[in-house]
This record gives sequence, structure tokens and C-alpha cells, in this order.
Amino acid sequence: MNSPDCRGILNINKPADITSRRVVDVVQRIVRPAKVGHGGTLDPLATGVVVVCIGAATRLISYVQQGRKEYRAQFRLGLRSNTDDITGEVETVEDSTQPTAAAVAQALRNYVGEIDQVPPQFSAVHIDGRRAYKMARAGKTLDIPARPVHVYRIDILNYTFPELEVEIECGSGTYIRSIGRDMGEELGCGAVMTQLERTRVGDYRLDSAVELDSLSRESLSAALLPPLSAVSHLPRYACSEADMENIQHGRAIHVAQPMSDDSAATVAITAPDGRLAAIATYKDEMLAPKNVFLH
Repeated sequence: MNSPDCRGILNINKPADITSRRVVDVVQRIVRPAKVGHGGTLDPLATGVVVVCIGAATRLISYVQQGRKEYRAQFRLGLRSNTDDITGEVETVEDSTQPTAAAVAQALRNYVGEIDQVPPQFSAVHIDGRRAYKMARAGKTLDIPARPVHVYRIDILNYTFPELEVEIECGSGTYIRSIGRDMGEELGCGAVMTQLERTRVGDYRLDSAVELDSLSRESLSAALLPPLSAVSHLPRYACSEADMENIQHGRAIHVAQPMSDDSAATVAITAPDGRLAAIATYKDEMLAPKNVFLH
């Protein structure tokens, strides 16, 4: 497992009650000394897809993070929490309303589209160079600025007060806990998240994820996905054998056909054998490699 070929991507089903960092540590012990990183944090409460990149594929983490995410979340109305989920200091909202299904649906519509969202007090965002959750644990109340996120859809799967189950498709940086918190405040009853399952990150889906406790030195190779799977959303250029020497040495190549309408698009270059050769910038009919994966 210590060979340079130990690189690729794992789609892992994270169990509850462990951190995403713990998932990385488990993989790291198997593939050491190869680098390991993940393409998006899940809270300990949450389960589901965590995409782990190994070796040279760690340079693709930012592309994994660009993929749309899908979640199944459960909320309990009538409660508030300092963590916005059931793991924190939970209090009952006295004299709260009991919203109708129509009122819940209307409220959730306000959180679809490009929205400004305030992350939870207990979150991994940086405030003055420190993680918010570390300061929140010390008893500090933080003024966390809102940030733009994109929510593509929220579908109600079941609602029987006080329990609400939804499916959410969103972009990077979206806090599902914050959606529940804000919805609950709008409805006047409060809400905390009780369960969360991430079912998709880009093309990585829960139904094809591997169980963390099934990974071993012997089984890992069969579970590894090619680095090319992380950039399926990018325009693709299949280079010839003649192009390969220039690509491998980081030299730009001329491309006759238009690759994109963008003035400086990012393109995935594949080798003649189909593997990811490089990530390049396309401009003025030239592809300039910025990350080379085959040498």
C-alpha cells in the first residue's frame, strides 16, 4: 500500500458519533505514508457520504467540494438548542404554535434559492482565526456573519407535528441545522435537527458507499475510485500520445476545437488510456496544465 499507485478516491458511509477527521485517520493508517484528506465535513451526529481522497487525488478535494449535496434530515419542532441540533442544550419553547403542513411548506420555500445563511454557533467556520465551535464551547456567544449559499430544493417527506422529515439538495457551505433553526424561528415554535444523512456528494452516492469498518489493507484497492471521478462535471479533453510529453512536463498544448465559452475555463485532460492526466486552464485555444497527475 506504500507504492505511488496508492491514490484515488473512497466513497465512505460515515457512521454516527464519529468525526469526519476520524474517518480520515482510519484510512490514513491503512495507506500511510500517502496523504489523505476529505471533501466535506459531516457533524458527528450525521451519517452518510464522506468522500476521502488519497495520494495525488488530495489535489482534487476542491473539485469534490463543488459537487451538489443531498441530505435527508429530521427536525423536531417546539424545541431550541445552542447547537441547533439535539446534541446541545435543548429547551422547550413555551406556548409555541403548532404549524400546519401548509405553513411549514410555505416557510421552507423561503430557504430555497440563493440565500444568506448564518452558520451555527457550534460550527467549523473561522472567526478571527479560530473555529467557532471552540469559542462556543468556552461559553462565548459569537456574532457570525451571514454568508451566501445555494439551496436547490427542499422536499417534505413527512410531517406529523412535532416531527418533520425533509430532503434537501444544496451547494457547498450550506448548514442543514441552520435551515431548521431559521424555519423554526419563522414559524414561532423553534426546531432542532435530530437526524441527518448525506445521500450524495456530486456523483458519489450513498447506495454505492463502502462501510468504514469494512476497509482494510486488502479490501481498499477494490474500493478505490479513479481520480477522474472527482471532476466529472468539468469539460474534458482526450489528449493524444503526441500531447502526453508536453502535458507531463507541464507545457501548454494547442487545441483546435473550442472547449468552453468561458475566457479561462478549467478542463480535465485524459490520457489515451482514459486516466486523468491533468487539470488545465483553457484560454485562446491553448490548454495549460496546472495540476499534472501522470508523469
